[in-house]
Amino acid sequence: MKERYFLTGTDTEIGKTFTACALLQAWQQQELSAVGYKPVAAGAEMVDGALANEDALALLGASSKGFSLAEVNPVCLREAIAPHIAAKKEGVFLELPPILAGFQKLARRADRVLVEGVGGFRVPLGEYFDSADMAKALGLPVILVVGMRLGCINHALLTVEAIRSRGLTLAGWVGNTLQPEMPRLTENLETLKTSIPAPCLGILPHLPSGKPADAVQYLQLPKI
Repeated sequence: MKERYFLTGTDTEIGKTFTACALLQAWQQQELSAVGYKPVAAGAEMVDGALANEDALALLGASSKGFSLAEVNPVCLREAIAPHIAAKKEGVFLELPPILAGFQKLARRADRVLVEGVGGFRVPLGEYFDSADMAKALGLPVILVVGMRLGCINHALLTVEAIRSRGLTLAGWVGNTLQPEMPRLTENLETLKTSIPAPCLGILPHLPSGKPADAVQYLQLPKI
Protein backbone atom coordinates (compact mmCIF):
# COMPACT_ATOMS: atom_id res chain seq x y z
CA MET A 1 0.00 0.00 0.00
CA LYS A 2 1.36 3.38 -0.96
CA GLU A 3 1.45 6.15 1.64
CA ARG A 4 2.06 9.88 1.32
CA TYR A 5 2.50 12.47 4.07
CA PHE A 6 2.96 16.21 4.48
CA LEU A 7 5.57 17.17 7.06
CA THR A 8 5.46 20.56 8.77
CA GLY A 9 6.98 22.15 11.85
CA THR A 10 6.25 24.50 14.70
CA ASP A 11 8.74 27.01 13.28
CA THR A 12 11.78 27.28 11.06
CA GLU A 13 15.10 25.67 12.06
CA ILE A 14 13.52 23.04 14.33
CA GLY A 15 14.61 19.89 12.51
CA LYS A 16 11.99 19.26 9.81
CA THR A 17 14.53 18.10 7.24
CA PHE A 18 16.47 16.07 9.80
CA THR A 19 13.27 14.27 10.81
CA ALA A 20 12.18 13.84 7.19
CA CYS A 21 15.50 12.23 6.29
CA ALA A 22 15.24 9.85 9.26
CA LEU A 23 11.73 8.82 8.18
CA LEU A 24 12.86 8.25 4.60
CA GLN A 25 15.69 6.03 5.80
CA ALA A 26 13.37 4.14 8.15
CA TRP A 27 11.03 3.31 5.27
CA GLN A 28 13.92 2.11 3.15
CA GLN A 29 15.03 -0.18 5.96
CA GLN A 30 11.65 -1.86 5.42
CA GLU A 31 12.56 -2.30 1.74
CA LEU A 32 10.16 0.41 0.60
CA SER A 33 11.06 3.00 -2.00
CA ALA A 34 10.81 6.47 -0.47
CA VAL A 35 11.39 10.00 -1.71
CA GLY A 36 11.28 13.44 -0.14
CA TYR A 37 9.65 16.36 -1.92
CA LYS A 38 10.56 19.97 -1.12
CA PRO A 39 8.36 21.91 -3.57
CA VAL A 40 9.75 25.30 -2.56
CA ALA A 41 13.07 26.05 -0.90
CA ALA A 42 14.65 29.41 -0.10
CA GLY A 43 18.37 29.72 0.42
CA ALA A 44 20.75 28.21 -2.10
CA GLU A 45 24.28 28.19 -3.45
CA MET A 46 25.71 27.26 -6.81
CA VAL A 47 26.61 23.56 -7.04
CA ASP A 48 27.87 22.17 -10.34
CA GLY A 49 26.54 25.20 -12.18
CA ALA A 50 23.05 25.17 -10.68
CA LEU A 51 21.35 26.53 -7.57
CA ALA A 52 21.02 23.91 -4.83
CA ASN A 53 19.35 24.15 -1.43
CA GLU A 54 20.98 22.38 1.51
CA ASP A 55 17.74 20.82 2.77
CA ALA A 56 16.78 19.63 -0.71
CA LEU A 57 20.19 18.01 -1.12
CA ALA A 58 19.74 16.25 2.22
CA LEU A 59 16.31 14.94 1.17
CA LEU A 60 17.71 13.72 -2.13
CA GLY A 61 20.53 11.95 -0.32
CA ALA A 62 18.10 10.25 2.06
CA SER A 63 15.70 9.21 -0.73
CA SER A 64 15.81 6.03 -2.78
CA LYS A 65 18.02 6.07 -5.83
CA GLY A 66 16.74 7.22 -9.21
CA PHE A 67 15.40 10.68 -8.39
CA SER A 68 16.92 14.00 -9.43
CA LEU A 69 17.36 17.21 -7.44
CA ALA A 70 15.00 19.02 -9.83
CA GLU A 71 12.28 16.45 -9.06
CA VAL A 72 12.82 16.67 -5.30
CA ASN A 73 13.02 20.48 -5.32
CA PRO A 74 11.45 22.10 -8.41
CA VAL A 75 11.52 25.68 -7.05
CA CYS A 76 14.85 26.76 -5.60
CA LEU A 77 15.18 30.41 -4.57
CA ARG A 78 18.57 31.94 -3.96
CA GLU A 79 18.05 34.07 -0.84
CA ALA A 80 17.32 32.52 2.57
CA ILE A 81 14.32 34.70 3.35
CA ALA A 82 10.54 34.24 3.32
CA PRO A 83 9.73 32.40 0.06
CA HIS A 84 7.15 34.89 -1.21
CA ILE A 85 9.63 37.74 -0.74
CA ALA A 86 12.47 35.82 -2.37
CA ALA A 87 10.23 34.78 -5.26
CA LYS A 88 9.10 38.35 -5.91
CA LYS A 89 12.70 39.58 -5.82
CA GLU A 90 13.76 36.91 -8.33
CA GLY A 91 10.75 37.34 -10.60
CA VAL A 92 9.40 33.87 -9.83
CA PHE A 93 5.63 33.38 -9.71
CA LEU A 94 4.67 30.53 -7.41
CA GLU A 95 1.51 28.57 -8.23
CA LEU A 96 -0.12 25.44 -6.86
CA PRO A 97 -0.70 23.45 -10.11
CA PRO A 98 3.01 22.86 -10.86
CA ILE A 99 3.59 21.88 -7.23
CA LEU A 100 0.77 19.34 -7.36
CA ALA A 101 2.00 18.01 -10.70
CA GLY A 102 5.49 17.49 -9.30
CA PHE A 103 4.04 15.57 -6.37
CA GLN A 104 1.97 13.32 -8.62
CA LYS A 105 5.04 12.50 -10.68
CA LEU A 106 6.88 11.28 -7.60
CA ALA A 107 3.80 9.50 -6.23
CA ARG A 108 3.66 7.28 -9.29
CA ARG A 109 7.21 6.06 -8.69
CA ALA A 110 7.61 5.54 -4.93
CA ASP A 111 5.97 3.56 -2.14
CA ARG A 112 6.33 6.50 0.22
CA VAL A 113 6.40 10.23 -0.56
CA LEU A 114 7.13 12.75 2.17
CA VAL A 115 6.36 16.37 1.29
CA GLU A 116 8.26 18.87 3.42
CA GLY A 117 6.75 22.31 3.86
CA VAL A 118 8.58 25.61 4.32
CA GLY A 119 9.23 26.92 7.81
CA GLY A 120 6.04 26.68 9.88
CA PHE A 121 2.57 25.69 8.71
CA ARG A 122 1.43 29.12 7.48
CA VAL A 123 4.41 30.53 5.64
CA PRO A 124 3.27 32.68 2.66
CA LEU A 125 4.25 31.31 -0.74
CA GLY A 126 2.54 33.87 -2.92
CA GLU A 127 0.18 36.80 -2.76
CA TYR A 128 -2.88 34.60 -2.39
CA PHE A 129 -1.72 31.31 -0.87
CA ASP A 130 0.55 29.88 1.81
CA SER A 131 1.99 26.52 2.85
CA ALA A 132 -1.26 25.62 4.63
CA ASP A 133 -3.10 26.04 1.32
CA MET A 134 -0.52 23.78 -0.29
CA ALA A 135 -1.06 21.14 2.39
CA LYS A 136 -4.82 21.34 1.93
CA ALA A 137 -4.52 21.07 -1.87
CA LEU A 138 -2.37 17.97 -1.47
CA GLY A 139 -4.85 16.57 1.06
CA LEU A 140 -2.27 14.41 2.80
CA PRO A 141 -2.05 13.26 6.42
CA VAL A 142 0.24 15.63 8.31
CA ILE A 143 3.27 14.86 10.47
CA LEU A 144 4.19 17.69 12.85
CA VAL A 145 7.76 18.22 14.03
CA VAL A 146 7.87 20.03 17.37
CA GLY A 147 11.14 21.78 18.12
CA MET A 148 11.62 21.26 21.85
CA ARG A 149 12.42 24.69 23.27
CA LEU A 150 10.76 27.39 25.35
CA GLY A 151 7.39 28.21 23.78
CA CYS A 152 7.02 24.87 21.98
CA ILE A 153 3.73 23.95 23.67
CA ASN A 154 1.97 27.07 22.45
CA HIS A 155 3.48 26.77 18.96
CA ALA A 156 2.55 23.08 18.73
CA LEU A 157 -1.06 23.52 19.85
CA LEU A 158 -1.64 26.49 17.54
CA THR A 159 -0.23 24.49 14.63
CA VAL A 160 -2.40 21.48 15.47
CA GLU A 161 -5.43 23.76 15.56
CA ALA A 162 -4.54 25.22 12.16
CA ILE A 163 -4.04 21.75 10.66
CA ARG A 164 -7.34 20.39 11.96
CA SER A 165 -9.28 23.52 11.00
CA ARG A 166 -8.44 22.76 7.37
CA GLY A 167 -9.92 19.29 7.59
CA LEU A 168 -6.53 17.59 7.47
CA THR A 169 -5.63 14.48 9.43
CA LEU A 170 -2.78 14.76 11.93
CA ALA A 171 -1.00 11.43 11.50
CA GLY A 172 1.34 12.08 14.42
CA TRP A 173 4.02 14.31 15.85
CA VAL A 174 7.72 14.08 16.57
CA GLY A 175 9.52 15.93 19.34
CA ASN A 176 13.01 17.05 18.31
CA THR A 177 15.38 17.99 21.13
CA LEU A 178 17.24 21.07 19.91
CA GLN A 179 19.75 21.47 22.74
CA PRO A 180 21.60 19.04 24.99
CA GLU A 181 19.65 20.11 28.05
CA MET A 182 16.24 21.75 27.85
CA PRO A 183 14.78 22.85 31.20
CA ARG A 184 11.79 20.70 32.14
CA LEU A 185 11.98 18.66 28.94
CA THR A 186 10.07 15.73 30.46
CA GLU A 187 7.24 17.94 31.71
CA ASN A 188 6.95 19.68 28.34
CA LEU A 189 6.78 16.34 26.54
CA GLU A 190 4.12 15.02 28.90
CA THR A 191 2.00 18.11 28.29
CA LEU A 192 2.32 17.68 24.53
CA LYS A 193 1.43 13.99 24.74
CA THR A 194 -1.76 14.73 26.64
CA SER A 195 -2.69 17.81 24.60
CA ILE A 196 -2.07 16.75 21.01
CA PRO A 197 -4.85 14.46 19.69
CA ALA A 198 -2.50 12.29 17.65
CA PRO A 199 0.16 9.67 18.39
CA CYS A 200 3.70 10.63 19.29
CA LEU A 201 5.90 9.06 16.61
CA GLY A 202 9.08 9.55 18.57
CA ILE A 203 11.24 11.83 20.67
CA LEU A 204 14.55 12.55 18.99
CA PRO A 205 17.38 13.25 21.45
CA HIS A 206 20.02 15.85 20.78
CA LEU A 207 22.42 13.95 18.53
CA PRO A 208 25.95 15.39 18.26
CA SER A 209 26.56 13.39 15.09
CA GLY A 210 23.80 15.25 13.25
CA LYS A 211 23.17 12.11 11.20
CA PRO A 212 19.52 11.21 10.46
CA ALA A 213 20.52 7.52 10.37
CA ASP A 214 21.24 7.75 14.10
CA ALA A 215 17.70 9.04 14.73
CA VAL A 216 15.87 6.17 13.00
CA GLN A 217 15.90 4.02 16.13
CA TYR A 218 13.88 6.64 18.00
CA LEU A 219 11.04 6.81 15.44
CA GLN A 220 7.83 4.90 14.92
CA LEU A 221 6.51 5.00 11.40
CA PRO A 222 3.09 6.62 10.95
CA LYS A 223 0.05 4.54 10.08
CA ILE A 224 -2.92 5.69 8.00
